[in-house]
Amino acid sequence: MKERKSFENGKETDVVGKEAVLSSSMGNRESVGRGEDDDGSDKKEVQSRTSTCQRSTPTSTLDDGYESCNSTPQGGQQRLIRQQSSPSSTLGFTPNLIPKNLQVQVEEDERGFESLLASSSSSQAEADPDSPREEGGDDRETWASNADFLLSIIGFAVDLANVWRFPYLCYKNGGGAFLIPYILMLVFGAVPLFYMELILGQFSRQGPISVWRICPLFKGVGFCAVLVAFYVSFYYNVIIAWSLYFLASSIKVELPWLHCNNVWNTDLCWESMLPENRNNQTAVPIINNISTVSIVNTHTPASEFFHRAVLEMQWSDGLHAMGYPKWQLVLCLLIVYTMLYISLFKGVKSSGKVVWVTATMPYVVLSILLVRGLMLPGAVKGITYYLKPELSKLREAQVWVDAAVQIFYSVGAGFGVHLSYASYNTFHNNCFRDCIVTTIVNSFTSFFSGFVIFTYLGFMSHKQGVPISTVATEGPGLVFQVYPEAVATLPGSHLWSMLFFFMLIMLGLDSAMGGLECVITGLMDEFSRFFKERPHSREFFTLGVIILSFSVSLINVTPGGIYMFHLFDTYSAGISLLCSALFEAIAVSWFYGLDKFSQDAYAMLGRRPGCYWRICWKIISPSFIIGVVIFGLLYHEPLQYNEYLYPSWAEWVGWSLALSSILMIPLVAIIQIIKTPGTLKEQPCSSKTIESIFPQFVKFKLNRIGRYLYCASKSCIYCIFENRC
Repeated sequence: MKERKSFENGKETDVVGKEAVLSSSMGNRESVGRGEDDDGSDKKEVQSRTSTCQRSTPTSTLDDGYESCNSTPQGGQQRLIRQQSSPSSTLGFTPNLIPKNLQVQVEEDERGFESLLASSSSSQAEADPDSPREEGGDDRETWASNADFLLSIIGFAVDLANVWRFPYLCYKNGGGAFLIPYILMLVFGAVPLFYMELILGQFSRQGPISVWRICPLFKGVGFCAVLVAFYVSFYYNVIIAWSLYFLASSIKVELPWLHCNNVWNTDLCWESMLPENRNNQTAVPIINNISTVSIVNTHTPASEFFHRAVLEMQWSDGLHAMGYPKWQLVLCLLIVYTMLYISLFKGVKSSGKVVWVTATMPYVVLSILLVRGLMLPGAVKGITYYLKPELSKLREAQVWVDAAVQIFYSVGAGFGVHLSYASYNTFHNNCFRDCIVTTIVNSFTSFFSGFVIFTYLGFMSHKQGVPISTVATEGPGLVFQVYPEAVATLPGSHLWSMLFFFMLIMLGLDSAMGGLECVITGLMDEFSRFFKERPHSREFFTLGVIILSFSVSLINVTPGGIYMFHLFDTYSAGISLLCSALFEAIAVSWFYGLDKFSQDAYAMLGRRPGCYWRICWKIISPSFIIGVVIFGLLYHEPLQYNEYLYPSWAEWVGWSLALSSILMIPLVAIIQIIKTPGTLKEQPCSSKTIESIFPQFVKFKLNRIGRYLYCASKSCIYCIFENRC
């Protein structure tokens, strides 16, 4: 028998057994569930009787040890709790759902109510001294609306890779046939992990580090995810800065990548898109020289503008000669980080409004560009090459690996961003719906972007008289060299150029916001005691993260910055991100337990995940990640950018960068083993009750779905329910 406390007339008394007595102040209060003011009859009614749920008189039996009570006052609902009326708090709980053997008494006593709240707070702190008293509870910020959250996760998932990588992969790996492995990897690999992260974040209302109180042995997974997200910010925001530079250059009277008569152009520059040059397939005259060279060795004006005017690569021949940052790019980078700070320093209340622009504008611009592209000669040819199925390609292992890598990185599982965003949801938000909507929108955007890109590639192929394979490419080369060249000769080229680079900025900003939000939320939740004691801690900490990320990013805007950019891009979020997602799935499925996890989902959504989700979480998704990791390690090639082959020491730097985040997983596990009493067998996951792990389950309005009672009111009362474990 467990001993519990109750309060009668303001004095603490012992109650033996599973009965628990709750006291609350009854002054001028409104009745829960009725919304009417108290009067004399109400007061007498409450004083004269105790609302009790007896096991002998249930009207219905609920699962997980709960029953419905038919003991209700005459003429109305059973009133279990009454709370002081205020504009900011209306309980609105579901009254007739009380745990078995739980006797709830409502008595009018101000001192008893206050003592009960104090007792609950102190007992909670004693149960888990490492858990912050208010962390993740009622004081946690929430999204202003579900639309803010949905647009935020869509904005993070739909990024630059949807535009510059998927269309090329689809073309290279069998056209329409590529959709078969892509959809299979989506359904059995990426989506289950995405859904798992949403459940974890929303249920715990914690960031990517603190959420692992459910399984402390794997707390390093959270640190790994935060480090990966932070590393990505070092180079990803540079892409947005390049886009901003191109956007500003598009305002000039003449697009600077149209001709070869600029100071940065070389003798090998060839204006392939101009009518007088498009039939010259064999040779190009060299300025001030009577000799000729093959066009294979020439450069387009757009290529030379990007490499020589923007990056200034002519002043560096490798990592050993980085040079000094280019001030124009530094200014663009500073503008980007300023926009990120303005979007993030107030939390999701501010970022949730920004995504209404950053997440929706790309679709408007893509639609406009598609309509214009379809009017160009050669557009149909480009789309045909994009979609033409080659089923024989499906026999190649590389096609399946490309599909797996693309959908995995596109959805963004393992970064901790979706988990961070979901932690600001209301407890009963339908995260299953959000998961499905986001994955559909993300995949549609990738497919839709292919039509836009290949209409212009078909136009270039037609105008130059070369195969599409000659002009098709991926990555920065596509958006900063091929596409600018394609629109340079169009009527109104300035407008099309500005629209395109504005779209790239929007695509990049909301993804960059998500990565930095993961870092900020993860660390502030984990060290919440430190931050809660300091005013304006969110603003100052966000500023610190922004300044640090900006400082490291400066290395990427030097003449040799493109080499460091490529190094970051290859190693910072490659195998380390896969390991983060792998151990996340292992921790939840094999250590925390799918039964517990399914119960958590049921608590929020009112339904348990089915066999498909459980099998994917436990077997298929981890196997899919392991397969990608093994294949990547076996077929790893020496790092190279264009003709530059990276030295061996650069490879070591890259692997050190990757291992610095991966090693957080075993390192933190060892620390947890050392500082936690008991044998290793007892330690992997927490044996504490859920209310001691996540304090919001101790303070709540009675809002019961499944077996949990959850608090969402700022003026809440205490209730007792059965232990979770």
